Amino acid sequence: MKVGKLLHTRYRLNDLEKSARFYKEILGLEEVRRHKSPRGSELVFLKAAGSEETIELCHFPSSGPVQVQPDLTHLAFEVESLEAFGQYLAAHGLKYSDGPVMKENGGGFAFIDAPEGYEIELIQIGKQPGTGGYSTPGTIGGSDFNVRGQSCAQ
Repeated sequence: MKVGKLLHTRYRLNDLEKSARFYKEILGLEEVRRHKSPRGSELVFLKAAGSEETIELCHFPSSGPVQVQPDLTHLAFEVESLEAFGQYLAAHGLKYSDGPVMKENGGGFAFIDAPEGYEIELIQIGKQPGTGGYSTPGTIGGSDFNVRGQSCAQ
């Protein structure tokens, strides 16, 4: 027996509305559902274009405040151009917290921080030399919220 497809990933937050605005207004995710769970959690489900899986943002104050640990987890999204996305961020008063780091194949990655401190990796897919195919940068980012530059793949 095995499990089926991944349905969603949960991120617990202190400020649901601030984070939901960030994911919708800055990353362009679509809010697909919002409700209160039977145990009292306030939930917002978001979806990226071209993805089936959702991200569940959860506010559940009775379980205590959320303190996001450095390098605990991150979400990764594809972008067409890291340069263009960096300009888009700048127009919204934001900037990359790490990168972009570009590869020879034209791919690359960079990070921004969501309001609660969760890391968001942005990946520009590059053409693989000689194949006409595509490949991801093949790295995992990491360190704390504002000081980056180390990679588990280095």
